[in-house]
Amino acid sequence: MKLAMIGFGQAGGKIVDRFLDYDDRTNSGIVRAAIAVNSAKADLMGLERIPQENRVLIGQARVKGHGVGADNELGAEVAEEDIDEVQNAIDSIPTHEVDAFLIVAGMGGGTGSGGAPVLAKHLKRIYTIPVYGLGVLPGTDEGGIYTLNAARSFQTFVREVDNLLVFDNDSWRQTGESVEGGYDQINEEIVRRFGILFGAGEVTGSQDVAESVVDSSEIINTLSGGGVSTVGFASEGVELNTGGGLLSRFTTDDRSGDDLDAANTTNRITSLVRKAALGRLTLPCEIEGTERALLVLAGPSEYLNRKGIERGRKWLEEETGSMEVRGGDYPRDEPEVAAAVLLSGVTNVPRIKRLQQVAIEAQDNIDDIQAESQDNLESLVEDDEDELEPLF
Repeated sequence: MKLAMIGFGQAGGKIVDRFLDYDDRTNSGIVRAAIAVNSAKADLMGLERIPQENRVLIGQARVKGHGVGADNELGAEVAEEDIDEVQNAIDSIPTHEVDAFLIVAGMGGGTGSGGAPVLAKHLKRIYTIPVYGLGVLPGTDEGGIYTLNAARSFQTFVREVDNLLVFDNDSWRQTGESVEGGYDQINEEIVRRFGILFGAGEVTGSQDVAESVVDSSEIINTLSGGGVSTVGFASEGVELNTGGGLLSRFTTDDRSGDDLDAANTTNRITSLVRKAALGRLTLPCEIEGTERALLVLAGPSEYLNRKGIERGRKWLEEETGSMEVRGGDYPRDEPEVAAAVLLSGVTNVPRIKRLQQVAIEAQDNIDDIQAESQDNLESLVEDDEDELEPLF
């Protein structure tokens, strides 16, 4: 799948930067064009792979390159005011070669959480290709203002995009890690999962062709209908040579007629699919009631078992209750077999419900604090009002 990726805000820019690195490492060719948009000049300067001409600084008249200070209302305003600056960069994208736009943003800050929905609305008004969002939720330990930002951004962003793919930082934080190390690891997890998903179906001259191809139309159809999506992932290492390895039983020697080996191969693939769907999702949720799903099995072609993939797909149908479960394989020369499961249209998401509740409480607390602050200030000034006259 060929994507035009737009990283909005600090987190969004870094993730798109990491996608470009992933493209180079895996030769997947997912990112057809990459743009970074920010109100903070320093964040744009810190990027490594996005071309300089595709780094757009917005809000200079309002914040002078220093960012919006986690004020996502201001972030939305400067995005609206400078949308033509962003469009100028987008004009250089050969959209006839692109399957979809993907707007990537952290939803807890100011620029990305405020500006990404504005850009999504703008792009959908102009272009006919799908506009997807990849939103990153802040951890619950990051503070009330970031939770409030994320809740407000989430309900706006999901309305403006064709589908919102969500990654929850809370599920991926590890204790005792540095801030930089933590975000680096999270960004790598994001890119690894979505990289396999969006890379399926792309074949270079040296690659094997899939038995059951998953192309961009399969992904687009799975994401159609809007709503929220999450991705599950599981992998196991393999040996690329023919001498066997950790998953040597994935392969079946048809000449031997060893039915037990074939059964084991199928079971191992099915087990990998279960691990992906029932393990740590990018957004934790109950998979029952999922509207649409897509299964991609990636790895060396000799380790991919068609019967196992089909059985995994049927298991997903039973678990989700969806009749729209697509699936296929993605041959690639990596020393692992990986299962990526896209669950689209999920609705039973306790994390989002908690996010909304905490945000409402935070909003009430902010209103109370502001009212109390105003009362305290008036009380402080009024004590001396009878003795002193104001200047004006």
